[in-house]
Amino acid sequence: MRTGRRQWLARVAAGGAGALLPFARAGAEPSQARTPSTAPAPPPAAAPSPSPGTGELALKDFQPRSMLHVEEHKVARARFPVIDVHTHLSWSGGLKGTETIQFLAAPPDLLPVMDRKNVQIMCNLTAGTGPALAASIQRFDQAVPGRFLTYTEPMWARTNQPGYAQAQADEIEKAKRAGAHGVKVLKTLGLFLRENLTSGPLVKVDDPRFDPMWDACGRVGLPVSIHVSDPEAFFLPIDRFNERYDELGHHPDWSFHDHDFPSNAEILAARDRMLARHPGTQFILHHVGHDAENLAFVSETLDRFPNTTVEIGARIGELGRQPRTARKFFDRYQDRILFGTDAVPPPDGENYPQQVFKDELYEIYFRFLETEDEYFDYAPAAIPPQGRWRIYGLGLPDSILKKVYHDNAARILGIKS
Repeated sequence: MRTGRRQWLARVAAGGAGALLPFARAGAEPSQARTPSTAPAPPPAAAPSPSPGTGELALKDFQPRSMLHVEEHKVARARFPVIDVHTHLSWSGGLKGTETIQFLAAPPDLLPVMDRKNVQIMCNLTAGTGPALAASIQRFDQAVPGRFLTYTEPMWARTNQPGYAQAQADEIEKAKRAGAHGVKVLKTLGLFLRENLTSGPLVKVDDPRFDPMWDACGRVGLPVSIHVSDPEAFFLPIDRFNERYDELGHHPDWSFHDHDFPSNAEILAARDRMLARHPGTQFILHHVGHDAENLAFVSETLDRFPNTTVEIGARIGELGRQPRTARKFFDRYQDRILFGTDAVPPPDGENYPQQVFKDELYEIYFRFLETEDEYFDYAPAAIPPQGRWRIYGLGLPDSILKKVYHDNAARILGIKS
């Protein structure tokens, strides 16, 4: 039986976050696997029409079609070779033990899309530790040299054991020798990991028991890809004012409002205290520094911590609705922005339309970065999955595109041309 990301998050929370919410999306249906990306998509089911007398239409059935007449430019292939620094080709056991792994795809499932889209390298971030890490390196890195890079993860299930701090630092060095190219820190740290793993107080991002691990990463040259917080709306009530009402209705376990969850600001403050203590370690702050809605704040972070970069995975929906501010951000930090998608292969990826690995996903990213197209979908989905808006392209020049697509990641990961 396959375990999807949604089920994995629920398992990590041990019945916590999802069960705490009285919210249930009206009319929501269980997720179903869809047709693989290589087959034509079936026609969408017809939505019910509003009653002429009442004019009522359920929000979940509202799928307006834009009447704008503007130029459209499909970008089938990236202008330069791409390093996708943020993908999930496997899931480790998380809090139940990172020594186990579930693979979501194999190279033959991925390479045709990669070749069509000019994706040179995919980084598989969630490959666990020990035997799981070794299995992922064998399945991807060694099977097709130069096309995949595997990352390791912290040993979350041992964080409450005596001697963890040094054992974790030692494990980082072992992972480096085994062939790992980086360390992935999920929001397990900050939003799920507790003192007794699944019970007790939440463990803070700047907990000193992780200091030896951060130092070890810097010592052996493994960049840390870190994601410790979520969109600001996930920390607000799920009500008529929440712009991500649809998304949280589909994924109520993604809400961190109320109960003992810290605020988004508190999590990011703890992250910054940790960053300040480890200037010799390279950190890739995922999802545009965990705050794509506030590029002024992300700019302050980059200015304050020269050992940080950001990647754009699953956040072009945020960047593309503020195109002028985003373009200035890319101009200013063109050497510190990496390309990522947060791609998850189907069928699991179909649960997250803004992340499902297929041609259309990459084409939208390329269109956003390369063109000045207006008001287009940020995900290959009938209904915008993160919020009911559309995006605008940045039209980046070649000099910046090449850095974002490839050169910045190659520098951080030590990849030679």
